[in-house]
Amino acid sequence: MKYILLMTGTKAGVDDYRTWAKADVDAHMAILRNISKELTESGEFVATNGLGGPDQARTVRGMKDGMPITDGIFPESKEFLLGYWIVDVKSPERAYVIAGRISAAECRGVPTNMPIEVRQIMERPEKSC
Repeated sequence: MKYILLMTGTKAGVDDYRTWAKADVDAHMAILRNISKELTESGEFVATNGLGGPDQARTVRGMKDGMPITDGIFPESKEFLLGYWIVDVKSPERAYVIAGRISAAECRGVPTNMPIEVRQIMERPEKSC
């Protein structure tokens, strides 16, 4: 079963992250890379990526005069998507364990406790002829 682990954050959290010393960022990223390495070795890793900031995001709804109708992310939004991991695991409980490890990745000796939303990726049933 594939799951997407969605990392969300707040403007305050991102602003705080931007104040971290380079050594702290490097140490935190090393923890996350180690998790990816372990998941790759176990065959559970599919993908991970950070996303551009909310200032780059657009919501698209339909078309008008042949052009997409877009709107920006609103500054009053409390949370926004920072990135994701995709894992292929045997149970939802295993996905929860991985999400917990990602959330608990430390910076300056303290877990970040970043919220991670775990959602199963629905697979299409095979078509029969």
